[in-house]
Amino acid sequence: MILTLLLIIPLAGGILSWMVARWSVLAARWVAMLATTAVFVIAMAVWLQNPAELGAGTRLIEVNKPWVPQFGLSYHLALDGLNLLLVLLTGLLAMVAVACSWQEIQHQAGLFHLALLTLVTAILGAFLAFDLLLFFFFWEAMLIPMYFLIAIWGHENRRYAAIKFFLFTFIGGLFILISVLGLYVYAGKGSFDYDALIGTAMPAGAAMLLMLGLIFGFAVKLPAIPVHTWLPDAHTEAPTAGSVILAGLLLKTGAYGILRFAIPLFPEASRTIAPILMALGAAGVLYGAILAYAQSDLKRMVAYTSVSHMGFVLLGIYAGNAIAIRGAVLVIVCHGLATGALFVIAGAVQQRTGTRELSRLGGLWEVTPKLGGFTLFFALAALGLPGLGNFVAEFLVLLGTFAASPPLAVIAALGLIASVVYALWLVQRSMFGLNVNELKPADLTAREVAILGVLAALLLWIGLHPQPVFDTVDKSLTTVERALPTGESYE
Repeated sequence: MILTLLLIIPLAGGILSWMVARWSVLAARWVAMLATTAVFVIAMAVWLQNPAELGAGTRLIEVNKPWVPQFGLSYHLALDGLNLLLVLLTGLLAMVAVACSWQEIQHQAGLFHLALLTLVTAILGAFLAFDLLLFFFFWEAMLIPMYFLIAIWGHENRRYAAIKFFLFTFIGGLFILISVLGLYVYAGKGSFDYDALIGTAMPAGAAMLLMLGLIFGFAVKLPAIPVHTWLPDAHTEAPTAGSVILAGLLLKTGAYGILRFAIPLFPEASRTIAPILMALGAAGVLYGAILAYAQSDLKRMVAYTSVSHMGFVLLGIYAGNAIAIRGAVLVIVCHGLATGALFVIAGAVQQRTGTRELSRLGGLWEVTPKLGGFTLFFALAALGLPGLGNFVAEFLVLLGTFAASPPLAVIAALGLIASVVYALWLVQRSMFGLNVNELKPADLTAREVAILGVLAALLLWIGLHPQPVFDTVDKSLTTVERALPTGESYE
């Protein structure tokens, strides 16, 4: 019942918000906020009530009922340490998305919240589904509300960015569907259930092709180079809430798909292709950092940092040892917090100054010290300042990667050095220097300070005390670790 509630609450909240907006936009915003808060509170309650069971090798909550049995389709949802962490992140960032849209979205606010909370429902479904066809349904369901969030409430080139996002992710989804159907046929069990399909024996060539289909679909959403080109346009044109959800959650569904499905279902094929995917991850780290430095648009710069950080995720996963994989999971969490905050800041800057161009900014710290302080904090988080969560995450990825491939660890470390350059460049061009355009925007409101303050506190807490995150996911990653080249169970 709890898992079904996690899906019903945001969807019902979105519908109710849309209906209430006809009479009161403020009431519609509060309905959306209460719905997202409920998701976070439920997930937090599960986390706090099951400290002993987390990592015990069993699923905390599970529902598995026949849905369309003649086609092998079941309503199978489950919660373990890995997706519990992601459900918590989803609830938190959904609240952030609603809060940061409080003043920004004035046009069709009810419809906006319907699209936003429908998207949150689809993301939660993708994280919770343990039937592969049900997972695919939620995977594709994410496309429609995200398309409309960009196309209706986005910026200047929103329709182009929305169509590009839709085409890339839709084509990636088709490859996932083909692989799921192929696995269903080879298993011969008349079921799309994860537990029935895991361990399916098949020829090595077929396993490789089916796994590559999954990997392609997940890599598009991650995104990994070279299928990343939709991301900068989507981020740049999306409204602030869309960018927060896109960076903090949608990209994470790609990483989750690799960890949950691609590697456990195809361990031998994953072991074979791991060096190539590690190389793509390391290249993505360096490529994204260099391209971020080259941008003149604030949101586009932050978008390319996502390419770099998600390269760490891909590299850490396929390095295959316990240290690197845990580092990759921590990157997933910390990237969602830090980059989500940077997009909130970018939205605040654009809303106050009417521009995202770094050349037209500068000297803002003097007139907006709160905005400047938070910009500096989250830029330092993005570059991996010791004491913050991103440092712990990326250090673990590099440490684990060095054990598997020293050259790739060196390449990724160069990307980490490049991140220092783009992060400080971002702060210098936007907050320091001369205020040549004599901009005098208002400083952050109490609402915005609360949003950014919570995200900053969480990054600091994870940086100083990451063990609760590791305890949560430990046993959920055992299958992944044993499947990969240097894999060994973390004890």
